[in-house]
Amino acid sequence: MKKTISIIGSGFSALAASCYLAQQGHEVTIYEKNDSIGGRARQFKSNGFTFDMGPSWYWMPDVFERFFNDFDKKQSDYYELIKLNPAYRVYFGIGDFISIHDNLEAIKSTFENIEKGSGQKLQSFINSAKSNYDIAIKDLVYRPGVSALELITPKTILKLNQFLSNVSSDIRKEFKDERLIQILEFPVLFLGAKPSKTPSFYNFMNYADFGLGTWHPKTGMFDVVRGIEKLALELGVTIKTNSPVEKIIIEDQTATGIIIDGKKIKSDIILSGADYHHTETLLEKQHRSYSETYWESRVFAPSSLLFFVGFDKKIENITHHALFFDVDFNQHAADIYDNPKWPDAPLFYANFPSKTDETAAPEGMETGFFLIPLAPGINDSQLLREEYFAKIINRFEQITQQKIKNNIIFKRSFCKNDFVTDYHAYKGNAYGMANTLLQTAFLRPKLKSKKVRNLYFTGQLTVPGPGVPPALISGKLVAELIQKSLRS
Repeated sequence: MKKTISIIGSGFSALAASCYLAQQGHEVTIYEKNDSIGGRARQFKSNGFTFDMGPSWYWMPDVFERFFNDFDKKQSDYYELIKLNPAYRVYFGIGDFISIHDNLEAIKSTFENIEKGSGQKLQSFINSAKSNYDIAIKDLVYRPGVSALELITPKTILKLNQFLSNVSSDIRKEFKDERLIQILEFPVLFLGAKPSKTPSFYNFMNYADFGLGTWHPKTGMFDVVRGIEKLALELGVTIKTNSPVEKIIIEDQTATGIIIDGKKIKSDIILSGADYHHTETLLEKQHRSYSETYWESRVFAPSSLLFFVGFDKKIENITHHALFFDVDFNQHAADIYDNPKWPDAPLFYANFPSKTDETAAPEGMETGFFLIPLAPGINDSQLLREEYFAKIINRFEQITQQKIKNNIIFKRSFCKNDFVTDYHAYKGNAYGMANTLLQTAFLRPKLKSKKVRNLYFTGQLTVPGPGVPPALISGKLVAELIQKSLRS
């Protein structure tokens, strides 16, 4: 039965859901508050430089391929991928860095050269990670988080002990060099929690890293947004930008429409890909499934201080992706999760897409993206932003042995206040709700409203969790749930 479906937001989960719902035969319209689509994955251009505003790591290519296969398409029908080699480089000090190459054998050799015996230990660790990946990413994450029974399978029963231990302790049992430990702990940071608070089962992120590699869409992550948008339009989806939703209309405990610019838009089904907490503020209190106390008690993934920078020269001694772990890894994590504050000595990430994509910057110039993870809800000011930019640029110059400050010809910052303004992000979080043990699967906010009929949610605050591949999966899960409800 054909239904009129209104989708709030145009991030990856909303775009994915729109494709599945249109494929089912529904009349689907996306309403995006900003002037361009993509949510956190928006893109902007200035002074000849092109900047992806959010996601920059393309991991789990199999999830993207599976998405397009659901429509009898291939990823290559919509955008081109380049496998990065090295995938990334981790800097620990002047002249002290480790490059992670594009295949496991090379990575094992790197480990072995640093710590004797670690090459074989890494192989065993990645074998375990692959086993978990095959269970989690090929099966468990495609379950809607309705019941705890979804997690109970013959394979997961054998892995039960991995939900009672944590990634950090597992790594530290096998590896002694602190640099190797930090490299192995790094991938689970994408899940939004400390490695010491992330169940061992989530080591599947290490297989995503070392086993499947790091890729780059030819002209940036926005290629993926454009690709899914193209598919959505081919399927008949309508997309309207500059359309902030002011209220969700509820009649007789049923969602019947939305209000935009004071005008009522009738809908049979409302699906929000916007921030879950914000979406519930569009409802009267009696219709909300989760209280303010509930949201306050959740563990949220970090916010971020981002800098988009254009340089009038090529930057040397740097790779496309670079992590600067030249300060205390554990202290920065504590400043995010344990005693939230601005870190005295922040870890940071640098991304130079123009190293791979020559269209990202004018000829002879460089596009740079810098990110400092921060505690959500932290105080944000222009003065603090500038103070921290100076900190990381000074360290960047020292570690890479070059002067770049005087070569900056464009700079824009984006931090907690902007996440709140542009995305209605709860506490200005950048990545959603952390995937801790007590915030996994059925313990996350539900895809379907518990109080209002025909109201659904998708995205990083619900199942399966934070990250671009999980967002695509979330869109599929909610579309299947809507289809099931319509059949019952």
